[in-house]
Amino acid sequence: MGITSILACAEDDRTTAFARAFDEIVSLGEGDARDTYLDVEKIVEAARASRADAIHPGYGFLSERKALAVACEAAGVIFIGPRPDAIELMGSKSASRALMERLGVPVVPGYSGEDHSDATLVRESARIGFPLLVKASAGGGGKGMKIVARPEDLAAAIESGRREALKAFGDDRLLIERYIERPRHVEFQVFGDGEGNVLHLFERDCSLQRRHQKIVEESPAPRFSDELRERMADAAIRAAAGVRYRSAGTVEFILGADGSFYFLEMNTRLQVEHPVTEMVLGVDLVRAQIELANGHSMPWKRDDLSQRGHAIECRIYAEDPDNGFLPQSGKVAHYREPSGAGVRVDSGIEEGSVVSVKYDPLLSKLIVHAETRELAIARLRRALDDFTILGTKTNLPYLRRIVRHEAWIRGEVGTHFVAEHEADLLPRAVDGAAEIASVLIASAGVEPSRRDTRRQALPSVWETVGEFSR
Repeated sequence: MGITSILACAEDDRTTAFARAFDEIVSLGEGDARDTYLDVEKIVEAARASRADAIHPGYGFLSERKALAVACEAAGVIFIGPRPDAIELMGSKSASRALMERLGVPVVPGYSGEDHSDATLVRESARIGFPLLVKASAGGGGKGMKIVARPEDLAAAIESGRREALKAFGDDRLLIERYIERPRHVEFQVFGDGEGNVLHLFERDCSLQRRHQKIVEESPAPRFSDELRERMADAAIRAAAGVRYRSAGTVEFILGADGSFYFLEMNTRLQVEHPVTEMVLGVDLVRAQIELANGHSMPWKRDDLSQRGHAIECRIYAEDPDNGFLPQSGKVAHYREPSGAGVRVDSGIEEGSVVSVKYDPLLSKLIVHAETRELAIARLRRALDDFTILGTKTNLPYLRRIVRHEAWIRGEVGTHFVAEHEADLLPRAVDGAAEIASVLIASAGVEPSRRDTRRQALPSVWETVGEFSR
Protein backbone atom coordinates (compact mmCIF):
# COMPACT_ATOMS: atom_id res chain seq x y z
CA MET A 1 0.00 0.00 0.00
CA GLY A 2 3.05 2.26 0.14
CA ILE A 3 2.55 2.89 3.86
CA THR A 4 5.48 2.74 6.29
CA SER A 5 4.79 0.03 8.85
CA ILE A 6 6.06 0.42 12.41
CA LEU A 7 6.06 -2.34 15.01
CA ALA A 8 5.66 -1.47 18.68
CA CYS A 9 7.01 -4.48 20.53
CA ALA A 10 8.55 -5.69 23.76
CA GLU A 11 12.34 -5.55 23.78
CA ASP A 12 12.57 -9.36 23.70
CA ASP A 13 10.62 -9.45 20.43
CA ARG A 14 12.94 -7.20 18.42
CA THR A 15 14.67 -10.16 16.75
CA THR A 16 11.59 -12.27 16.03
CA ALA A 17 10.49 -13.42 12.58
CA PHE A 18 7.48 -11.08 12.55
CA ALA A 19 9.57 -8.05 13.57
CA ARG A 20 11.57 -8.29 10.33
CA ALA A 21 8.38 -7.77 8.32
CA PHE A 22 8.21 -4.13 9.48
CA ASP A 23 9.96 -1.06 8.14
CA GLU A 24 10.68 0.30 11.62
CA ILE A 25 10.58 -0.89 15.24
CA VAL A 26 9.87 1.09 18.39
CA SER A 27 10.49 -0.59 21.75
CA LEU A 28 7.90 -0.90 24.50
CA GLY A 29 10.64 -1.80 26.98
CA GLU A 30 11.22 -4.89 29.09
CA GLY A 31 8.69 -6.97 31.00
CA ASP A 32 5.66 -9.14 30.46
CA ALA A 33 2.47 -8.26 28.56
CA ARG A 34 1.15 -6.05 31.37
CA ASP A 35 4.23 -3.84 31.11
CA THR A 36 4.32 -3.76 27.30
CA TYR A 37 1.48 -4.83 25.03
CA LEU A 38 -1.26 -4.09 27.57
CA ASP A 39 0.07 -0.67 28.56
CA VAL A 40 -2.15 1.85 26.72
CA GLU A 41 0.07 4.81 27.57
CA LYS A 42 3.17 3.09 26.19
CA ILE A 43 1.41 2.10 22.98
CA VAL A 44 0.17 5.63 22.31
CA GLU A 45 3.53 7.14 23.24
CA ALA A 46 5.20 4.74 20.80
CA ALA A 47 2.89 6.07 18.07
CA ARG A 48 3.81 9.65 18.95
CA ALA A 49 7.53 8.89 19.10
CA SER A 50 7.49 7.23 15.68
CA ARG A 51 5.16 9.89 14.23
CA ALA A 52 2.65 7.22 13.25
CA ASP A 53 -0.69 8.35 11.81
CA ALA A 54 -2.65 5.29 12.92
CA ILE A 55 -2.65 2.19 15.12
CA HIS A 56 -3.90 -1.20 13.99
CA PRO A 57 -4.53 -3.21 17.18
CA GLY A 58 -4.39 -6.70 15.62
CA TYR A 59 -6.57 -9.36 17.20
CA GLY A 60 -5.15 -9.73 20.71
CA PHE A 61 -4.12 -7.73 23.76
CA LEU A 62 -5.76 -4.28 23.53
CA SER A 63 -7.74 -4.89 20.34
CA GLU A 64 -11.08 -4.94 22.19
CA ARG A 65 -10.25 -2.42 24.90
CA LYS A 66 -12.15 0.85 24.84
CA ALA A 67 -9.23 2.54 26.63
CA LEU A 68 -6.92 2.27 23.62
CA ALA A 69 -9.50 3.66 21.19
CA VAL A 70 -10.19 6.58 23.57
CA ALA A 71 -6.48 7.28 24.04
CA CYS A 72 -5.95 7.29 20.29
CA GLU A 73 -8.70 9.86 19.80
CA ALA A 74 -7.23 12.05 22.52
CA ALA A 75 -3.74 11.84 20.97
CA GLY A 76 -4.95 12.54 17.43
CA VAL A 77 -3.97 9.05 16.27
CA ILE A 78 -6.37 7.10 14.06
CA PHE A 79 -7.63 3.89 15.66
CA ILE A 80 -8.16 1.32 12.91
CA GLY A 81 -11.29 -0.26 14.28
CA PRO A 82 -14.70 0.59 15.76
CA ARG A 83 -15.59 3.57 17.91
CA PRO A 84 -15.04 3.33 21.68
CA ASP A 85 -18.76 3.15 22.48
CA ALA A 86 -19.25 0.12 20.22
CA ILE A 87 -16.28 -1.64 21.81
CA GLU A 88 -17.63 -0.96 25.29
CA LEU A 89 -21.20 -2.00 24.55
CA MET A 90 -20.34 -5.20 22.71
CA GLY A 91 -17.65 -6.01 25.27
CA SER A 92 -20.30 -6.36 27.94
CA LYS A 93 -22.26 -9.57 27.60
CA SER A 94 -25.17 -8.21 29.60
CA ALA A 95 -25.38 -4.88 27.74
CA SER A 96 -24.98 -6.49 24.31
CA ARG A 97 -27.62 -9.07 25.16
CA ALA A 98 -30.09 -6.35 26.15
CA LEU A 99 -29.37 -4.51 22.89
CA MET A 100 -29.91 -7.67 20.82
CA GLU A 101 -33.28 -8.19 22.48
CA ARG A 102 -34.29 -4.65 21.50
CA LEU A 103 -33.09 -5.19 17.93
CA GLY A 104 -34.99 -8.45 17.56
CA VAL A 105 -31.87 -10.60 17.30
CA PRO A 106 -32.51 -14.02 18.91
CA VAL A 107 -30.81 -14.52 22.28
CA VAL A 108 -30.55 -17.62 24.46
CA PRO A 109 -33.08 -17.58 27.34
CA GLY A 110 -31.20 -16.33 30.39
CA TYR A 111 -30.55 -13.54 32.85
CA SER A 112 -28.30 -10.52 32.27
CA GLY A 113 -29.76 -7.92 34.63
CA GLU A 114 -27.92 -5.41 36.77
CA ASP A 115 -28.24 -7.43 39.98
CA HIS A 116 -25.40 -9.96 39.92
CA SER A 117 -25.81 -11.27 43.46
CA ASP A 118 -25.70 -14.97 44.17
CA ALA A 119 -29.30 -14.92 45.39
CA THR A 120 -30.54 -13.40 42.13
CA LEU A 121 -28.58 -15.87 40.01
CA VAL A 122 -30.01 -18.79 42.00
CA ARG A 123 -33.57 -17.45 41.66
CA GLU A 124 -33.23 -16.82 37.92
CA SER A 125 -31.73 -20.23 37.32
CA ALA A 126 -34.93 -21.83 38.59
CA ARG A 127 -36.90 -19.77 36.07
CA ILE A 128 -34.60 -20.58 33.12
CA GLY A 129 -34.16 -24.28 33.88
CA PHE A 130 -31.23 -26.66 33.72
CA PRO A 131 -28.74 -27.33 32.19
CA LEU A 132 -27.33 -23.84 32.56
CA LEU A 133 -24.25 -21.96 31.43
CA VAL A 134 -22.62 -19.60 33.94
CA LYS A 135 -20.56 -16.98 32.08
CA ALA A 136 -18.36 -14.00 32.89
CA SER A 137 -20.07 -10.77 31.94
CA ALA A 138 -16.87 -8.91 31.08
CA GLY A 139 -15.14 -11.26 28.63
CA GLY A 140 -14.95 -14.53 26.73
CA GLY A 141 -12.45 -17.21 25.77
CA GLY A 142 -14.04 -19.66 28.18
CA LYS A 143 -12.77 -17.81 31.26
CA GLY A 144 -15.27 -18.12 34.09
CA MET A 145 -17.56 -20.32 31.99
CA LYS A 146 -19.21 -23.26 33.76
CA ILE A 147 -21.80 -25.80 32.62
CA VAL A 148 -24.24 -26.60 35.44
CA ALA A 149 -26.37 -29.71 34.98
CA ARG A 150 -28.11 -29.79 38.39
CA PRO A 151 -29.37 -27.20 40.89
CA GLU A 152 -27.13 -28.61 43.61
CA ASP A 153 -24.03 -27.79 41.52
CA LEU A 154 -24.93 -24.13 41.00
CA ALA A 155 -23.37 -22.60 44.13
CA ALA A 156 -19.96 -24.12 43.45
CA ALA A 157 -20.10 -23.04 39.79
CA ILE A 158 -20.92 -19.46 40.76
CA GLU A 159 -18.06 -19.33 43.24
CA SER A 160 -15.57 -20.80 40.77
CA GLY A 161 -16.84 -18.64 37.91
CA ARG A 162 -16.50 -15.45 39.94
CA ARG A 163 -12.96 -16.34 40.93
CA GLU A 164 -11.88 -17.03 37.34
CA ALA A 165 -13.66 -13.96 35.94
CA LEU A 166 -12.03 -11.69 38.49
CA LYS A 167 -8.59 -13.06 37.70
CA ALA A 168 -9.05 -12.85 33.91
CA PHE A 169 -10.98 -9.58 33.57
CA GLY A 170 -10.84 -7.82 36.94
CA ASP A 171 -14.64 -8.14 37.07
CA ASP A 172 -16.47 -10.97 38.86
CA ARG A 173 -19.96 -10.26 37.53
CA LEU A 174 -21.71 -13.29 36.04
CA LEU A 175 -24.71 -13.95 33.85
CA ILE A 176 -26.57 -17.20 33.23
CA GLU A 177 -28.06 -18.72 30.09
CA ARG A 178 -29.85 -21.87 29.04
CA TYR A 179 -27.24 -24.37 27.93
CA ILE A 180 -27.84 -25.42 24.32
CA GLU A 181 -26.86 -29.07 24.00
CA ARG A 182 -24.85 -30.30 20.99
CA PRO A 183 -24.62 -26.83 19.39
CA ARG A 184 -22.61 -25.53 16.48
CA HIS A 185 -20.68 -22.27 16.55
CA VAL A 186 -21.27 -20.23 13.40
CA GLU A 187 -20.09 -16.65 13.01
CA PHE A 188 -20.61 -13.95 10.37
CA GLN A 189 -17.91 -11.58 9.22
CA VAL A 190 -19.32 -8.05 9.02
CA PHE A 191 -17.91 -4.75 7.83
CA GLY A 192 -19.44 -1.34 8.55
CA ASP A 193 -18.71 2.23 7.54
CA GLY A 194 -19.66 3.77 10.91
CA GLU A 195 -22.70 5.48 9.38
CA GLY A 196 -25.10 2.58 9.84
CA ASN A 197 -24.23 0.81 6.57
CA VAL A 198 -23.15 -2.78 7.17
CA LEU A 199 -22.32 -5.66 4.84
CA HIS A 200 -21.93 -9.30 5.80
CA LEU A 201 -19.11 -11.29 4.24
CA PHE A 202 -20.76 -14.67 4.83
CA GLU A 203 -20.23 -17.25 7.53
CA ARG A 204 -17.48 -19.31 9.10
CA ASP A 205 -18.13 -22.52 11.01
CA CYS A 206 -15.90 -22.47 14.11
CA SER A 207 -17.48 -25.39 15.94
CA LEU A 208 -14.38 -27.53 16.30
CA GLN A 209 -12.92 -26.31 19.59
CA ARG A 210 -11.00 -27.39 22.65
CA ARG A 211 -11.44 -25.72 26.04
CA HIS A 212 -13.86 -23.24 24.42
CA GLN A 213 -11.18 -22.09 21.95
CA LYS A 214 -11.19 -22.74 18.23
CA ILE A 215 -8.99 -25.27 16.41
CA VAL A 216 -10.47 -25.56 12.90
CA GLU A 217 -12.58 -23.02 11.00
CA GLU A 218 -14.12 -23.22 7.54
CA SER A 219 -16.32 -21.43 5.03
CA PRO A 220 -18.89 -22.10 3.69
CA ALA A 221 -20.24 -23.87 6.77
CA PRO A 222 -20.97 -27.55 6.06
CA ARG A 223 -24.58 -28.75 6.19
CA PHE A 224 -25.83 -25.19 6.05
CA SER A 225 -28.82 -24.16 3.91
CA ASP A 226 -29.16 -20.94 1.93
CA GLU A 227 -32.32 -20.13 3.88
CA LEU A 228 -30.53 -20.44 7.21
CA ARG A 229 -27.59 -18.41 5.90
CA GLU A 230 -29.95 -15.61 4.89
CA ARG A 231 -31.70 -15.51 8.28
CA MET A 232 -28.45 -15.49 10.25
CA ALA A 233 -26.85 -12.91 7.96
CA ASP A 234 -29.82 -10.61 8.48
CA ALA A 235 -29.47 -10.95 12.26
CA ALA A 236 -25.73 -10.23 12.05
CA ILE A 237 -26.31 -7.07 10.03
CA ARG A 238 -28.96 -5.86 12.47
CA ALA A 239 -26.59 -6.45 15.38
CA ALA A 240 -23.73 -4.48 13.80
CA ALA A 241 -25.92 -1.70 12.42
CA GLY A 242 -27.44 -1.30 15.89
CA VAL A 243 -24.14 0.12 17.16
CA ARG A 244 -23.30 1.93 13.88
CA TYR A 245 -20.36 -0.42 13.58
CA ARG A 246 -17.18 0.72 11.83
CA SER A 247 -14.48 -1.51 10.31
CA ALA A 248 -14.27 -5.33 10.48
CA GLY A 249 -16.06 -7.29 13.18
CA THR A 250 -17.64 -10.67 13.80
CA VAL A 251 -21.10 -11.57 15.07
CA GLU A 252 -21.07 -15.02 16.65
CA PHE A 253 -24.05 -17.35 17.02
CA ILE A 254 -24.87 -20.65 18.67
CA LEU A 255 -26.76 -22.88 16.22
CA GLY A 256 -29.04 -25.57 17.63
CA ALA A 257 -29.67 -28.96 16.06
CA ASP A 258 -33.20 -27.85 15.16
CA GLY A 259 -31.99 -24.86 13.14
CA SER A 260 -32.66 -22.31 15.87
CA PHE A 261 -29.84 -19.84 16.44
CA TYR A 262 -28.94 -17.37 19.16
CA PHE A 263 -26.60 -14.39 19.49
CA LEU A 264 -23.46 -15.34 21.40
CA GLU A 265 -21.28 -12.22 21.23
CA MET A 266 -19.73 -9.71 18.88
CA ASN A 267 -15.97 -9.49 18.52
CA THR A 268 -15.16 -5.85 17.81
CA ARG A 269 -11.91 -6.59 16.03
CA LEU A 270 -10.35 -8.67 13.30
CA GLN A 271 -10.63 -12.41 14.00
CA VAL A 272 -7.77 -14.89 14.07
CA GLU A 273 -9.64 -16.84 11.37
CA HIS A 274 -10.18 -13.89 8.99
CA PRO A 275 -8.02 -15.55 6.26
CA VAL A 276 -10.82 -18.10 5.73
CA THR A 277 -13.11 -15.31 4.56
CA GLU A 278 -10.33 -13.68 2.53
CA MET A 279 -9.62 -16.91 0.65
CA VAL A 280 -13.27 -17.63 -0.15
CA LEU A 281 -14.22 -14.09 -1.16
CA GLY A 282 -10.94 -12.93 -2.67
CA VAL A 283 -10.77 -9.84 -0.42
CA ASP A 284 -8.17 -8.29 1.88
CA LEU A 285 -9.84 -7.36 5.16
CA VAL A 286 -6.83 -5.59 6.66
CA ARG A 287 -6.37 -3.43 3.59
CA ALA A 288 -10.09 -2.59 3.71
CA GLN A 289 -9.78 -1.60 7.37
CA ILE A 290 -6.87 0.72 6.62
CA GLU A 291 -8.56 2.30 3.62
CA LEU A 292 -11.78 2.95 5.55
CA ALA A 293 -9.80 4.50 8.42
CA ASN A 294 -8.05 6.71 5.86
CA GLY A 295 -11.34 8.25 4.76
CA HIS A 296 -12.39 5.95 1.93
CA SER A 297 -15.98 4.73 1.57
CA MET A 298 -17.22 1.16 2.02
CA PRO A 299 -14.83 -0.99 -0.04
CA TRP A 300 -17.48 -3.32 -1.53
CA LYS A 301 -21.09 -3.45 -2.65
CA ARG A 302 -23.35 -6.38 -1.85
CA ASP A 303 -23.15 -7.72 -5.41
CA ASP A 304 -19.33 -7.72 -5.24
CA LEU A 305 -19.32 -10.43 -2.58
CA SER A 306 -19.90 -14.12 -3.25
CA GLN A 307 -18.44 -17.34 -1.91
CA ARG A 308 -16.07 -19.06 -4.32
CA GLY A 309 -14.92 -22.55 -3.43
CA HIS A 310 -14.12 -23.70 0.11
CA ALA A 311 -11.50 -22.62 2.65
CA ILE A 312 -10.37 -24.30 5.88
CA GLU A 313 -8.01 -23.01 8.57
CA CYS A 314 -6.14 -25.05 11.18
CA ARG A 315 -4.55 -23.30 14.15
CA ILE A 316 -1.09 -24.62 14.98
CA TYR A 317 -0.58 -24.40 18.74
CA ALA A 318 2.41 -25.11 20.99
CA GLU A 319 0.45 -27.45 23.22
CA ASP A 320 0.10 -31.09 24.21
CA PRO A 321 -3.32 -32.45 23.16
CA ASP A 322 -2.55 -35.74 24.93
CA ASN A 323 -2.10 -33.92 28.24
CA GLY A 324 -5.10 -31.64 28.48
CA PHE A 325 -3.80 -29.29 25.76
CA LEU A 326 -1.25 -27.85 28.17
CA PRO A 327 0.85 -25.04 26.61
CA GLN A 328 4.40 -25.96 25.63
CA SER A 329 7.63 -24.00 25.30
CA GLY A 330 11.06 -24.48 23.82
CA LYS A 331 13.31 -23.56 20.92
CA VAL A 332 12.18 -24.39 17.39
CA ALA A 333 14.93 -26.71 16.17
CA HIS A 334 13.46 -27.21 12.70
CA TYR A 335 10.63 -25.37 10.92
CA ARG A 336 9.25 -26.03 7.47
CA GLU A 337 5.99 -24.69 6.08
CA PRO A 338 3.92 -26.38 3.38
CA SER A 339 3.48 -24.62 0.05
CA GLY A 340 1.70 -25.04 -3.25
CA ALA A 341 -1.47 -23.92 -4.97
CA GLY A 342 -4.22 -22.84 -2.59
CA VAL A 343 -2.01 -23.03 0.51
CA ARG A 344 -1.41 -20.03 2.81
CA VAL A 345 0.54 -19.92 6.08
CA ASP A 346 0.39 -16.98 8.47
CA SER A 347 3.15 -17.53 11.01
CA GLY A 348 5.00 -15.74 13.78
CA ILE A 349 7.88 -18.19 14.13
CA GLU A 350 10.83 -19.60 12.21
CA GLU A 351 13.69 -21.99 12.83
CA GLY A 352 15.50 -20.83 15.96
CA SER A 353 12.52 -19.02 17.45
CA VAL A 354 11.96 -19.44 21.18
CA VAL A 355 8.40 -20.35 22.12
CA SER A 356 7.49 -18.72 25.41
CA VAL A 357 4.64 -19.51 27.79
CA LYS A 358 4.20 -15.75 28.35
CA TYR A 359 1.77 -15.43 25.46
CA ASP A 360 -0.99 -17.37 23.72
CA PRO A 361 0.36 -20.70 22.35
CA LEU A 362 -0.77 -19.95 18.77
CA LEU A 363 2.28 -20.33 16.50
CA SER A 364 0.96 -20.42 12.95
CA LYS A 365 -2.22 -20.64 10.92
CA LEU A 366 -2.53 -22.98 7.96
CA ILE A 367 -5.24 -22.04 5.46
CA VAL A 368 -6.15 -23.94 2.31
CA HIS A 369 -8.58 -23.11 -0.49
CA ALA A 370 -9.97 -25.30 -3.27
CA GLU A 371 -13.01 -25.54 -5.55
CA THR A 372 -14.95 -27.87 -3.21
CA ARG A 373 -14.83 -28.95 0.42
CA GLU A 374 -13.70 -32.41 -0.66
CA LEU A 375 -10.74 -31.00 -2.58
CA ALA A 376 -9.95 -28.56 0.25
CA ILE A 377 -9.77 -31.46 2.71
CA ALA A 378 -7.38 -33.34 0.43
CA ARG A 379 -5.22 -30.25 0.09
CA LEU A 380 -5.32 -29.67 3.87
CA ARG A 381 -4.19 -33.23 4.61
CA ARG A 382 -1.22 -32.89 2.31
CA ALA A 383 -0.30 -29.50 3.75
CA LEU A 384 -0.50 -30.77 7.35
CA ASP A 385 1.69 -33.74 6.45
CA ASP A 386 4.26 -31.35 4.97
CA PHE A 387 4.21 -28.98 7.99
CA THR A 388 7.14 -29.67 10.32
CA ILE A 389 7.87 -28.00 13.66
CA LEU A 390 10.50 -29.73 15.80
CA GLY A 391 11.87 -28.73 19.18
CA THR A 392 8.57 -28.07 20.95
CA LYS A 393 5.46 -30.20 21.06
CA THR A 394 2.60 -28.95 18.88
CA ASN A 395 -0.90 -30.05 17.96
CA LEU A 396 0.09 -30.95 14.39
CA PRO A 397 -0.32 -34.74 14.89
CA TYR A 398 -3.71 -34.07 16.51
CA LEU A 399 -4.84 -31.95 13.56
CA ARG A 400 -3.76 -34.67 11.14
CA ARG A 401 -6.05 -37.11 12.94
CA ILE A 402 -8.97 -34.65 12.98
CA VAL A 403 -8.94 -34.08 9.22
CA ARG A 404 -9.00 -37.84 8.62
CA HIS A 405 -11.90 -38.49 10.99
CA GLU A 406 -14.99 -39.71 9.14
CA ALA A 407 -17.44 -37.61 11.17
CA TRP A 408 -15.54 -34.40 10.39
CA ILE A 409 -15.23 -35.36 6.73
CA ARG A 410 -19.02 -35.74 6.62
CA GLY A 411 -19.39 -32.25 8.07
CA GLU A 412 -20.80 -33.52 11.36
CA VAL A 413 -19.21 -30.73 13.38
CA GLY A 414 -20.18 -29.34 16.75
CA THR A 415 -18.60 -27.77 19.80
CA HIS A 416 -18.46 -31.20 21.47
CA PHE A 417 -16.59 -32.89 18.63
CA VAL A 418 -13.30 -33.17 20.54
CA ALA A 419 -14.95 -34.63 23.64
CA GLU A 420 -17.21 -37.01 21.72
CA HIS A 421 -14.37 -38.41 19.60
CA GLU A 422 -11.61 -38.24 22.20
CA ALA A 423 -10.76 -41.94 21.89
CA ASP A 424 -10.43 -41.70 18.10
CA LEU A 425 -8.24 -38.62 18.29
CA LEU A 426 -5.71 -40.06 20.74
CA PRO A 427 -2.50 -41.51 19.24
CA ARG A 428 -2.86 -45.10 18.08
CA ALA A 429 -0.73 -47.66 19.90
CA VAL A 430 1.78 -49.43 17.65
CA ASP A 431 4.14 -52.30 18.13
CA GLY A 432 7.80 -51.49 18.66
CA ALA A 433 8.98 -52.71 15.25
CA ALA A 434 6.58 -50.45 13.31
CA GLU A 435 7.49 -47.46 15.47
CA ILE A 436 11.23 -48.02 15.02
CA ALA A 437 10.75 -48.44 11.26
CA SER A 438 8.84 -45.14 11.10
CA VAL A 439 11.56 -43.32 13.02
CA LEU A 440 14.24 -44.72 10.71
CA ILE A 441 12.25 -43.64 7.64
CA ALA A 442 11.89 -40.12 9.03
CA SER A 443 15.58 -39.98 9.99
CA ALA A 444 16.51 -40.94 6.43
CA GLY A 445 14.73 -37.84 5.16
CA VAL A 446 11.71 -39.56 3.55
CA GLU A 447 8.80 -37.13 3.39
CA PRO A 448 5.66 -38.40 5.20
CA SER A 449 3.45 -37.02 2.40
CA ARG A 450 5.38 -39.00 -0.23
CA ARG A 451 4.95 -42.49 1.18
CA ASP A 452 3.65 -44.94 -1.43
CA THR A 453 0.19 -46.48 -1.17
CA ARG A 454 1.47 -49.62 0.54
CA ARG A 455 2.91 -47.54 3.38
CA GLN A 456 -0.30 -45.53 3.78
CA ALA A 457 -1.80 -48.40 5.77
CA LEU A 458 1.05 -48.33 8.28
CA PRO A 459 0.91 -46.03 11.33
CA SER A 460 3.15 -43.03 10.72
CA VAL A 461 5.66 -41.60 13.13
CA TRP A 462 3.76 -38.30 12.95
CA GLU A 463 0.64 -39.98 14.36
CA THR A 464 2.27 -42.18 16.98
CA VAL A 465 5.21 -40.54 18.68
CA GLY A 466 4.38 -36.93 17.85
CA GLU A 467 6.97 -34.26 17.21
CA PHE A 468 10.66 -34.65 18.05
CA SER A 469 12.71 -32.39 20.29
CA ARG A 470 16.34 -32.11 21.12
